[in-house]
Amino acid sequence: MPDRNRDCAGRSGLIQPPPVEYRAAHPMATNVPAHITGTIWKIEVKEGDSVTEGQVLVILESMKMEMPVEAPCAGKVEKIACAEAQAVNEGDVLVVLA
Repeated sequence: MPDRNRDCAGRSGLIQPPPVEYRAAHPMATNVPAHITGTIWKIEVKEGDSVTEGQVLVILESMKMEMPVEAPCAGKVEKIACAEAQAVNEGDVLVVLA
C-alpha cells in the first residue's frame, strides 16, 4: 500500500519547519493579540526587551478583572501597538515579537 504522506517520487508531502539555523537568521514576527475586549491596564514590557515564553506582556482590565496577556513564545519586543488606558477589542494586536 502506498504511503499517503509521500508523492510518486518518494518525497515527503508533509511540510517540514525550516532548520534552526535558518530560523535564527530569519526571525518571524509574532503578533500577540488581545484575547478579550477590555482596557489596557498596564504594559509590563518595553520595545527592545527580551521576553520568555509565558512572560506577562500586558495586563487587560475587563469586567473589573485583571487578565494577563502572555508571550506565546520567547523573543524580543519589536513593537508595542497599544497604550495604557486604551480600549481594545478581542483580536487587536497589542505587541509584536521578533
